[in-house]
Amino acid sequence: MPKTHVPVLAGELIESLDPQPGQVAVDCTLGAAGHARLVAGRLGPAGLLIGIDRDPLAEEAFAELAAEATCRTRFLRADFAAGLETLRQEGVEADAVYLDLGMSSMQVDTRERGFSYAYDAPLDMRMDPSQPVTAAEIVNTWEPSRLGRLLRDYGEERYADRIARHIARRREQGGMATTFELVDVITAAIPAPARFAGGHPAKRTFQAIRIAVNDELSQLDRALPLGWDLLGVGGRLAAISFHSLEDRRVKRFLADRARGCICPPDLPVCGCGRAPQAELVFRRAVVATTGEVAANPRSRSARLRAARKLTEAEVRA
Repeated sequence: MPKTHVPVLAGELIESLDPQPGQVAVDCTLGAAGHARLVAGRLGPAGLLIGIDRDPLAEEAFAELAAEATCRTRFLRADFAAGLETLRQEGVEADAVYLDLGMSSMQVDTRERGFSYAYDAPLDMRMDPSQPVTAAEIVNTWEPSRLGRLLRDYGEERYADRIARHIARRREQGGMATTFELVDVITAAIPAPARFAGGHPAKRTFQAIRIAVNDELSQLDRALPLGWDLLGVGGRLAAISFHSLEDRRVKRFLADRARGCICPPDLPVCGCGRAPQAELVFRRAVVATTGEVAANPRSRSARLRAARKLTEAEVRA
């Protein structure tokens, strides 16, 4: 997988980070190391690439990367929030911090891990196989009201309550152990005219359950300020997201850092003294080109946002 993996928005990410020889870069979601290879190639022998990932498959990908990279390398087996906290405590200062959010291609394509509704597999969905909560536990034990909230909040699923009720009824017959069993329940719950109107009928439910299993949004909320604090002046933070829940968090975080005065517009003089900490690298989210989507359909929903930490002189200006 590391050698055949095609990273999403690769050229655009490199443009946003502008990695230079001798710099320190932190890949918070190493995965199959597709982006990391490109960044490492820019850092030179004096540079350092730090990879973070909680998936044991990512550690294997890192070993291959480290064997061929010309820069120095280091790997932290942890979720990205915990990894960034470790680096902060160590006093590491980075020039580039980046996140490729959601599940990686190697996780989707490892069928037995249950991330995909396209393959029949155990209901697992854990990015770290040692963590206790699985998708099977959620669908077989959570109360219908809690399941409904999960599907609405994390999957933005229109038929969340219907699906939750169908899951609860299916549990009375013995529960669900595989992805296809869950897919059948979801499909039956959604009205026939709407089943394939917005893609696969299980897409949003699988997204919601995966986010809950891996605590993805809470981790992102913790990781963004940690990554920002890790940057030295002039450093850059970038994130690639794949659904609106992630993208809204990234957009709001970077926009807040790039915002200056927050006084009411009718005040003649600024009284808050707030100065922007960041400059947005792109005015809007960068999306995949038509050519990239055709070559790699998984890039269709990708959104890249990035910002540069201003120097003290720029903040005072």
